[in-house]
Amino acid sequence: MTVEQFDPSTSNSAQSQTTTLDIPSKMIEEQHNEVVNSDKESTLVSEKAAKVGFVSLGCPKNLVDSERILTQLRTEGYDVVNSYDDAEMVIVNTCGFIDSAVQESLDTIGEALSENGKVLVTGCLGAKKDEIIELHPNVLGVTGPHAYDEVLAQVHEHVAKPEHNPLIDLVPDHGVKLTPKHYAYLKISEGCNHRCTFCIIPSMRGDLDSRPVGDVIGEAKRLVNAGVKELLVISQDTSAYGVDVKHKLDFYEGMPVKTHMQQLCEELGKQGVWVRLHYVYPYPHVDKIIPLMAEGKILPYLDIPFQHANKRILKLMKRPGSSERVLERIAKWREVCPELVIRSTFIVGFPGETEEEFQELLDFLVEAQLDRVGCFKYSPVEGATANDLPDHVSDEVMEKRLQRFMEVQAKISADKLQARIGQEYLILVDEVNDLGIVGRSYMDAPEVDGKVYLSDDFDAKPGDQLWVQIIHADEHDVWGVRVED
Repeated sequence: MTVEQFDPSTSNSAQSQTTTLDIPSKMIEEQHNEVVNSDKESTLVSEKAAKVGFVSLGCPKNLVDSERILTQLRTEGYDVVNSYDDAEMVIVNTCGFIDSAVQESLDTIGEALSENGKVLVTGCLGAKKDEIIELHPNVLGVTGPHAYDEVLAQVHEHVAKPEHNPLIDLVPDHGVKLTPKHYAYLKISEGCNHRCTFCIIPSMRGDLDSRPVGDVIGEAKRLVNAGVKELLVISQDTSAYGVDVKHKLDFYEGMPVKTHMQQLCEELGKQGVWVRLHYVYPYPHVDKIIPLMAEGKILPYLDIPFQHANKRILKLMKRPGSSERVLERIAKWREVCPELVIRSTFIVGFPGETEEEFQELLDFLVEAQLDRVGCFKYSPVEGATANDLPDHVSDEVMEKRLQRFMEVQAKISADKLQARIGQEYLILVDEVNDLGIVGRSYMDAPEVDGKVYLSDDFDAKPGDQLWVQIIHADEHDVWGVRVED
């Protein structure tokens, strides 16, 4: 039930998950010590081992790519260090979704070159190799997104592959993770078959490429066994999972499982943890997921980027749906699962948007009563076909529309959160500090949604689950007190 001024870099397509140079080494050390599980002091960094620095920029999908690269580096015996001075080379996993993300990536590459001198570039911006080379001709190499083998080959070329030491090179079964121990992103596919006119993701990440469902379930199980309490299912288009392989039958532990969103959700729901769906398109088969939510198998939470409500604007965006059909489906979903929370993102000021069409979007907000809403002004992205559309809206008009949008949704958010006062919810603890406990309910995804604050004086740690009663709310967050189980 929150509304924020959204930037595309933190929207559905590229929720910001920037990881600075010091974080990977810190997370790896913590996970290494858990694997060692000994009272004896363990040395993570070998004096003789090859040392690599790592910076991850961009969305959760990119973060998962970084985790995979780091896992392989650690498996091969490379140390991941937290300073430019200690690193023999630095890998920068870039974002290239919007102009500001491109600039951040280019600036980060420049900083790494200045501080270290040996830099390997990968990630979405790597698809624009010529642009990177033109500005930074001294980089060691450039690869595109999810080019894991190419990245490792480049590392081997410039930093000698170390000898594997089984006493040092310990990697958890679930691999290196850059998220807190109690939640993890589970990426089920790469790429996207849509060609939204404001987006260039397919040109960087390619068409839809679904992971084998058995591999996805296996990874989920390893994460749960490692202590993960919440699985955040991500992709560019989660509801299209399996379309590229015609929903073929796969196997997990000898049992047949269809490569399909519904069957995947059913299997993930058996893991006994929170399962949260992100980046869902409103395809008809999404209707079959709602009963799983009503039955408590997965969280009653849908992240669906509607982007607009006017039929003409949606057509210009090459987006599916219309406001009438969407409203009908939302009503049906809520009939089946009254607890359902819907998060969405919208663009105001898309080229050609008239005042009447914008007002239709505001009317849609009032009728839809969405729980979590992000909005951002349209911004041209290099290579996006929407740039060529006529009648671009002035920045002044876009800013006014953004503020009007936020005012409408802020009231909706405040009213919906006020209605939560007095109710009890299970929360997942994210943080414990001097002021108390910070957690999230099923209504709150990490990083982008609201929080639940508790000032009670009792022992708790990140990853604990507690029942709380809501006693106060604003338009973003809620406050509560602990309820005994």
